Amino acid sequence: MKPFTVHTGRVAPLDRVNVDTDQIIPKQFLKRIEKTGFGQFLFYDWRFDGGGTKIADFVLHAPRYQGATILLAGKNFGCGSSREHAVWALADFGFRAVISSSFADIFANNSTKNGFLPVRLSENEIAELMRRADGIDDYRLTVDLEKCEVRDDRGFRAQFVIDDFVRHCLLNGLDDIGLTLQHEAEIAAYEARHR
Repeated sequence: MKPFTVHTGRVAPLDRVNVDTDQIIPKQFLKRIEKTGFGQFLFYDWRFDGGGTKIADFVLHAPRYQGATILLAGKNFGCGSSREHAVWALADFGFRAVISSSFADIFANNSTKNGFLPVRLSENEIAELMRRADGIDDYRLTVDLEKCEVRDDRGFRAQFVIDDFVRHCLLNGLDDIGLTLQHEAEIAAYEARHR
């Protein structure tokens, strides 16, 4: 898993609440067995019409948000089903973090297990960031997991809270397998003793 320490990137504002995982990655695209290749289907039913034609006014099609790596979203992001594919799609599209005032628990857990950071800020802070992302061309934020802080170069600064163990894993790029492999020598010694 790629470590997450400090990331600065362009912000895309998705000013919608209750974005569920079926909207993030629709069910018809869940047939892949690997974690890659889902980005092209991210928010598919909002990005394309029934015939596959691009819906021009969807936020991710705007030239000013191309290459965005930080998604700004309304409250209750990632609700609905428990599909891990939602995180895979966001990451494969190029996002490293999503900032919202609240997340569905399973989505938040799936995110951190995949090196993707869900940042929870207050609704007032989200409203201010939405205003800036909508009004400032090439608006960028820095998400600093080392300091647990979100900031821009225009005076915005906000602290966020994250579980210490989850933070440790993200900073060090440790998923469940990586955590286990830290004890590889002890596991090998145990197996050697218990053949």
